[in-house]
Amino acid sequence: MASNPPKIKTSILLFDLTGTLFFLYFLVIHLLGEHIDYCGYSVLPMAIEQNILAAVSVNNSGMIQLANINPQYKDYKVSCSEDIAINKDDPKWYYYFLCGVKGIQEKFGIPRLAGMSCVVDGSIPPSSGLSSSSALVCCAGLLTMEANQKSLSKVALAEICAKCERYIGTEGGGMDQSISFLAEKGTAKLIEFHPLRATDVKLPEGAVFVISNCCKEMNKAASSHYNIRVVECRIATKMLAHHRGLDPSKVSKLSQVQTELNASLEEMLAMVEEVFHPEPYTREEICKLLSITSEKFSTEVLSANTQQETHFKLYQRSKHVYGEAARVMSFKSVCDSEPVDAIRLLGDLMNQSHVSCRDLYECSCPELDQLVDICLKSGAVGSRLTGAGWGGCAVSMVPSKKVESFLKAVRDAYYTPDPRRAAMEKQSLFVSKPAGGAALFLED
Repeated sequence: MASNPPKIKTSILLFDLTGTLFFLYFLVIHLLGEHIDYCGYSVLPMAIEQNILAAVSVNNSGMIQLANINPQYKDYKVSCSEDIAINKDDPKWYYYFLCGVKGIQEKFGIPRLAGMSCVVDGSIPPSSGLSSSSALVCCAGLLTMEANQKSLSKVALAEICAKCERYIGTEGGGMDQSISFLAEKGTAKLIEFHPLRATDVKLPEGAVFVISNCCKEMNKAASSHYNIRVVECRIATKMLAHHRGLDPSKVSKLSQVQTELNASLEEMLAMVEEVFHPEPYTREEICKLLSITSEKFSTEVLSANTQQETHFKLYQRSKHVYGEAARVMSFKSVCDSEPVDAIRLLGDLMNQSHVSCRDLYECSCPELDQLVDICLKSGAVGSRLTGAGWGGCAVSMVPSKKVESFLKAVRDAYYTPDPRRAAMEKQSLFVSKPAGGAALFLED
């Protein structure tokens, strides 16, 4: 613990925070590995210096009280003796926080939680694809553990927080929660799953990463876009398994099919071309091919907010996943071997990733595509969306000597012409280095 905690603005607080714990959560960018963690594949994120800060006072009030410095987010309170209810149909900011609380309560079987008063502040726009929602979940998980005098390893806490975000309906894979706890200053991480582990990835010298927000917000729990992709990958898994004589009921992730077949990623990509047609599959076609009823398809394959879907793009989604998984390993290989043209090679991989996200996974948006194009024209060697997509941020690899000219060019081309974007520019365009993970401070 540190004795000199960061300070939080207190002018609008409605309750006392004497003896405060400070929880600092650095936000996250995905360098590579978009939408493949929930398919079981390794990903390559890093924490950035922008952060979320929560100031927490543990007390005997019998209440959990939540407030946000940003006045657009309403205060909330719930009794420690009540069951924690999370409305999946109305994903307010405080429900993400309560996901973490609920996860720790259920993990330890805590009948009555300690009272807490908490105020949240941050240095990044919300819904910008930098894992602010997952940061809130992780923040709540850690502080609930501390407040109730429980203990878990970073790995165990990351795994719990990944699972409990599903209380709000997001079927994520764990990348954001894992890097939130396992990040270390100065290095990106290769995050592997089953079991969860993190390996340092040294980024090349001579280039920096610049984050730029397209200024279109996207709350992934507020729509079915994200979970539809999870479901499409689940269906593709079962279809590939069935085609190769495996039991579809025994696999749910595309990585499991590769493991069962002892195949390379290149062989899996060839299999995708062989098995799937590019046209969307109907529910009826899928049920016939898998020899299952429509009822079983609804209850065992679809999620709560995808029940009305009738068509599924299996070719496109599985091709992205296997291709992106291969790009992650290529990215790490380049970083490990440090060839002379490392920056160019890594930039190419980032560009390929954006094209795949845009065309195969369809998780970009016109604003992001415009921003990525501007970033490349402004001097970036690689640029891609980061986060779930459909809005939020792009991350660009920029040669160090071109950073200032790059920032000016992007500012002039994307932000200045639009008054709304121009007003957000200071928080929306910045250089960042790999930061550490979640930190806990105790005020003297």
